[in-house]
Amino acid sequence: MRFTLRRAVAADAAAVRAVVRDAYAKWVPVIGREPKPMTANYNTAIRLNRVDLAHVEGELAGLIETIDRSDHLLIENVAVAPQQHGQGLGRALMAHAETVARAAGYREVRLYTNQRFEANVQLYLRLGYSIDREEEGPLGVTVYMSKSLPAAVV
Repeated sequence: MRFTLRRAVAADAAAVRAVVRDAYAKWVPVIGREPKPMTANYNTAIRLNRVDLAHVEGELAGLIETIDRSDHLLIENVAVAPQQHGQGLGRALMAHAETVARAAGYREVRLYTNQRFEANVQLYLRLGYSIDREEEGPLGVTVYMSKSLPAAVV
């Protein structure tokens, strides 16, 4: 799949929100509520975090939001427009996050997801992530995952 990447700017917030809402809509009947990314404030997220946008043929097709932590990169959100599912864009965005992590000097990437998003958990496992722990909370069971990255080759 051919796509271009660019960092989100404030003017992208509405488009980001629309893609996220479309991408996560399939999970509403699974968990009985809107997942956290559907209710996030993307004006704030774009200002505080790194949000990289993937465009296919000029249209916003997906995004990945990452947060620098003191010792790792956290993938806060990855969303792919439903019409782009199955094209490899999600995998490419995950690989991009790993590249960003290595460039920042991190040796680990972490993420979390709802346990009921079984397809996502399985995808992350196939991409080399391990389940670190599961925690039950008021919104369900959260699965915390991580992936160790090889040192950058110099």
